[in-house]
Amino acid sequence: MNFLTAEWRKLAFANYIVDEKILKPHLPYGTELDLWEGKCYISLVGMMFMNTKVLGVKIPYHINFEEVNLRFYVKRFEQGKWKRGVVFIKEIVPKSAITFVANNLYNENYDTMKMSHSWQENEDNRLVEYNWGKSNLNNIFRMTAGKDQKEIKANSETEFILENYLGFARVKKNKTFQYTVKHPRWKIYDVKDYELQVNFGAIYGKAFEFLEKMVPNSVSLVEGSEVAIEKKVVLKA
Repeated sequence: MNFLTAEWRKLAFANYIVDEKILKPHLPYGTELDLWEGKCYISLVGMMFMNTKVLGVKIPYHINFEEVNLRFYVKRFEQGKWKRGVVFIKEIVPKSAITFVANNLYNENYDTMKMSHSWQENEDNRLVEYNWGKSNLNNIFRMTAGKDQKEIKANSETEFILENYLGFARVKKNKTFQYTVKHPRWKIYDVKDYELQVNFGAIYGKAFEFLEKMVPNSVSLVEGSEVAIEKKVVLKA
Protein backbone atom coordinates (compact mmCIF):
# COMPACT_ATOMS: atom_id res chain seq x y z
CA MET A 1 0.00 0.00 0.00
CA ASN A 2 1.16 3.54 -0.75
CA PHE A 3 2.13 5.62 2.28
CA LEU A 4 0.19 8.64 1.01
CA THR A 5 -2.22 9.41 -1.82
CA ALA A 6 -3.58 12.84 -2.70
CA GLU A 7 -4.16 15.31 -5.48
CA TRP A 8 -1.56 18.01 -6.04
CA ARG A 9 -3.32 20.92 -7.73
CA LYS A 10 -2.47 24.35 -9.16
CA LEU A 11 1.28 24.13 -8.61
CA ALA A 12 2.95 27.53 -9.04
CA PHE A 13 6.70 27.41 -9.75
CA ALA A 14 9.32 30.17 -9.60
CA ASN A 15 12.66 28.81 -10.82
CA TYR A 16 16.02 30.42 -10.06
CA ILE A 17 19.50 29.71 -11.38
CA VAL A 18 21.94 29.60 -8.47
CA ASP A 19 25.57 28.83 -7.67
CA GLU A 20 26.15 25.12 -7.07
CA LYS A 21 28.14 25.77 -3.89
CA ILE A 22 24.98 27.04 -2.15
CA LEU A 23 23.25 23.67 -2.52
CA LYS A 24 26.13 21.20 -2.13
CA PRO A 25 25.98 21.31 1.71
CA HIS A 26 22.37 20.10 1.45
CA LEU A 27 23.08 17.09 -0.80
CA PRO A 28 21.86 13.77 0.65
CA TYR A 29 24.23 10.81 0.63
CA GLY A 30 24.26 8.98 -2.72
CA THR A 31 23.13 11.94 -4.83
CA GLU A 32 24.71 14.72 -6.84
CA LEU A 33 23.37 17.94 -8.29
CA ASP A 34 21.32 17.59 -11.46
CA LEU A 35 21.95 20.44 -13.91
CA TRP A 36 20.01 21.76 -16.88
CA GLU A 37 22.33 22.86 -19.69
CA GLY A 38 25.08 23.29 -17.11
CA LYS A 39 22.95 25.44 -14.79
CA CYS A 40 21.87 24.68 -11.23
CA TYR A 41 18.24 25.38 -10.31
CA ILE A 42 16.23 25.94 -7.16
CA SER A 43 12.44 26.34 -7.19
CA LEU A 44 9.83 27.91 -4.95
CA VAL A 45 6.60 25.93 -5.30
CA GLY A 46 3.11 26.75 -4.03
CA MET A 47 0.43 24.06 -4.27
CA MET A 48 -2.65 22.44 -2.77
CA PHE A 49 -2.94 18.98 -1.28
CA MET A 50 -6.49 17.70 -1.80
CA ASN A 51 -8.29 14.45 -0.90
CA THR A 52 -5.26 13.40 1.13
CA LYS A 53 -5.11 9.88 2.57
CA VAL A 54 -2.43 8.29 4.76
CA LEU A 55 -2.30 4.51 4.39
CA GLY A 56 -5.67 4.75 2.67
CA VAL A 57 -7.38 6.70 5.46
CA LYS A 58 -8.54 10.33 5.43
CA ILE A 59 -7.45 12.12 8.59
CA PRO A 60 -10.07 14.68 9.72
CA TYR A 61 -8.97 18.32 9.20
CA HIS A 62 -5.90 17.12 7.25
CA ILE A 63 -7.52 16.35 3.89
CA ASN A 64 -7.15 19.64 1.99
CA PHE A 65 -4.33 22.06 2.80
CA GLU A 66 -1.74 24.37 1.25
CA GLU A 67 1.98 23.70 0.92
CA VAL A 68 4.83 25.96 -0.13
CA ASN A 69 8.27 24.42 -0.56
CA LEU A 70 11.76 25.35 -1.66
CA ARG A 71 13.42 22.52 -3.56
CA PHE A 72 16.39 21.68 -5.76
CA TYR A 73 17.25 18.93 -8.23
CA VAL A 74 19.52 15.92 -7.85
CA LYS A 75 20.29 12.64 -9.54
CA ARG A 76 21.46 9.21 -8.42
CA PHE A 77 23.21 6.52 -10.46
CA GLU A 78 21.53 3.20 -9.79
CA GLN A 79 21.31 -0.08 -11.70
CA GLY A 80 23.22 1.32 -14.66
CA LYS A 81 21.20 4.50 -15.16
CA TRP A 82 20.63 7.96 -13.75
CA LYS A 83 17.49 8.53 -11.72
CA ARG A 84 16.30 12.11 -11.17
CA GLY A 85 14.67 13.57 -8.10
CA VAL A 86 14.29 16.51 -5.74
CA VAL A 87 15.52 17.58 -2.31
CA PHE A 88 13.55 19.98 -0.13
CA ILE A 89 15.19 22.82 1.77
CA LYS A 90 11.93 23.38 3.63
CA GLU A 91 8.25 22.52 3.21
CA ILE A 92 5.65 24.77 4.82
CA VAL A 93 2.17 23.54 5.76
CA PRO A 94 -0.62 24.89 8.00
CA LYS A 95 -1.03 21.73 10.10
CA SER A 96 1.39 20.86 12.92
CA ALA A 97 0.50 17.16 12.76
CA ILE A 98 1.71 16.99 9.16
CA THR A 99 4.96 18.65 10.19
CA PHE A 100 5.44 16.15 13.02
CA VAL A 101 4.85 13.07 10.85
CA ALA A 102 6.96 14.26 7.90
CA ASN A 103 9.90 15.33 10.05
CA ASN A 104 9.92 12.20 12.18
CA LEU A 105 9.12 9.53 9.59
CA TYR A 106 10.82 10.97 6.51
CA ASN A 107 13.41 13.30 8.07
CA GLU A 108 12.09 16.17 5.96
CA ASN A 109 12.38 19.79 7.03
CA TYR A 110 8.74 20.80 7.48
CA ASP A 111 7.56 23.93 9.27
CA THR A 112 4.08 25.00 10.34
CA MET A 113 2.81 28.47 9.45
CA LYS A 114 -0.45 30.29 8.83
CA MET A 115 -1.49 29.74 5.21
CA SER A 116 -4.25 30.59 2.77
CA HIS A 117 -4.94 30.36 -0.94
CA SER A 118 -7.24 31.80 -3.57
CA TRP A 119 -8.29 30.38 -6.93
CA GLN A 120 -10.36 32.57 -9.23
CA GLU A 121 -11.43 32.45 -12.87
CA ASN A 122 -12.98 34.83 -15.38
CA GLU A 123 -13.66 34.50 -19.10
CA ASP A 124 -9.99 34.77 -20.07
CA ASN A 125 -7.78 34.10 -17.06
CA ARG A 126 -7.27 32.16 -13.88
CA LEU A 127 -5.71 33.65 -10.76
CA VAL A 128 -3.85 31.41 -8.32
CA GLU A 129 -2.46 32.82 -5.08
CA TYR A 130 -0.71 31.37 -2.02
CA ASN A 131 -0.06 33.26 1.22
CA TRP A 132 1.93 32.20 4.27
CA GLY A 133 3.79 33.50 7.30
CA LYS A 134 4.53 33.02 11.00
CA SER A 135 2.53 35.84 12.53
CA ASN A 136 0.65 37.06 9.45
CA LEU A 137 0.27 36.18 5.77
CA ASN A 138 3.09 38.45 4.62
CA ASN A 139 4.52 36.12 1.95
CA ILE A 140 2.70 36.10 -1.37
CA PHE A 141 3.05 34.02 -4.54
CA ARG A 142 0.43 35.06 -7.11
CA MET A 143 -0.02 34.10 -10.77
CA THR A 144 -2.33 35.11 -13.59
CA ALA A 145 -2.49 32.52 -16.36
CA GLY A 146 -4.55 31.42 -19.33
CA LYS A 147 -7.26 28.81 -18.93
CA ASP A 148 -6.14 26.24 -21.53
CA GLN A 149 -3.85 23.40 -20.51
CA LYS A 150 -0.84 22.68 -22.72
CA GLU A 151 1.60 19.83 -23.06
CA ILE A 152 5.11 20.22 -21.67
CA LYS A 153 7.68 20.49 -24.45
CA ALA A 154 10.16 17.62 -24.58
CA ASN A 155 13.76 18.43 -23.63
CA SER A 156 12.73 21.82 -22.24
CA GLU A 157 13.60 23.59 -19.00
CA THR A 158 10.01 23.04 -17.88
CA GLU A 159 10.35 19.29 -18.42
CA PHE A 160 13.57 19.30 -16.38
CA ILE A 161 11.81 21.05 -13.50
CA LEU A 162 8.61 18.98 -13.51
CA GLU A 163 9.57 15.47 -14.59
CA ASN A 164 11.01 14.22 -11.29
CA TYR A 165 9.67 11.12 -9.62
CA LEU A 166 11.98 10.59 -6.63
CA GLY A 167 12.39 12.48 -3.38
CA PHE A 168 15.53 12.36 -1.25
CA ALA A 169 15.95 13.39 2.39
CA ARG A 170 19.30 13.63 4.14
CA VAL A 171 19.34 11.67 7.40
CA LYS A 172 23.05 11.84 8.21
CA LYS A 173 26.34 12.01 6.34
CA ASN A 174 26.13 8.44 5.05
CA LYS A 175 22.37 7.79 5.14
CA THR A 176 19.48 8.97 2.93
CA PHE A 177 15.75 8.28 2.74
CA GLN A 178 14.47 7.83 -0.82
CA TYR A 179 10.82 7.69 -1.83
CA THR A 180 8.99 7.42 -5.14
CA VAL A 181 6.24 9.79 -6.26
CA LYS A 182 3.88 8.45 -8.92
CA HIS A 183 1.84 10.72 -11.18
CA PRO A 184 1.07 11.13 -14.89
CA ARG A 185 2.92 13.63 -17.03
CA TRP A 186 1.56 17.04 -16.08
CA LYS A 187 0.17 19.86 -18.22
CA ILE A 188 0.79 23.58 -17.83
CA TYR A 189 -0.96 26.93 -18.32
CA ASP A 190 0.54 29.97 -20.04
CA VAL A 191 1.57 32.41 -17.31
CA LYS A 192 0.72 36.02 -18.15
CA ASP A 193 1.85 37.76 -14.97
CA TYR A 194 3.07 36.96 -11.48
CA GLU A 195 3.92 38.57 -8.15
CA LEU A 196 6.37 37.35 -5.52
CA GLN A 197 6.85 38.80 -2.06
CA VAL A 198 8.91 36.33 -0.05
CA ASN A 199 11.21 36.86 2.92
CA PHE A 200 13.60 34.05 1.94
CA GLY A 201 16.16 34.92 4.62
CA ALA A 202 13.70 34.71 7.50
CA ILE A 203 12.03 31.52 6.28
CA TYR A 204 14.88 29.53 4.73
CA GLY A 205 17.95 30.97 6.41
CA LYS A 206 20.66 33.53 5.67
CA ALA A 207 22.13 31.36 2.91
CA PHE A 208 18.99 31.91 0.80
CA GLU A 209 18.43 35.60 1.52
CA PHE A 210 19.97 36.49 -1.86
CA LEU A 211 16.85 35.13 -3.61
CA GLU A 212 14.92 38.20 -2.43
CA LYS A 213 16.89 40.31 -4.93
CA MET A 214 16.72 37.84 -7.81
CA VAL A 215 14.22 37.63 -10.64
CA PRO A 216 13.17 34.03 -11.42
CA ASN A 217 14.64 32.61 -14.60
CA SER A 218 11.18 31.20 -15.35
CA VAL A 219 7.75 30.71 -13.81
CA SER A 220 5.08 28.14 -14.56
CA LEU A 221 1.61 27.09 -13.43
CA VAL A 222 0.81 23.39 -13.49
CA GLU A 223 -2.63 21.82 -13.15
CA GLY A 224 -1.30 18.76 -11.33
CA SER A 225 -2.99 15.41 -10.78
CA GLU A 226 -3.54 12.55 -8.40
CA VAL A 227 -0.27 11.39 -6.83
CA ALA A 228 0.89 8.43 -4.78
CA ILE A 229 3.94 8.43 -2.49
CA GLU A 230 5.48 5.07 -1.71
CA LYS A 231 7.05 4.07 1.58
CA LYS A 232 10.64 5.19 2.03
CA VAL A 233 13.75 3.21 1.11
CA VAL A 234 16.95 3.63 3.12
CA LEU A 235 20.20 4.33 1.26
CA LYS A 236 23.39 4.05 3.30
CA ALA A 237 27.09 3.37 3.01
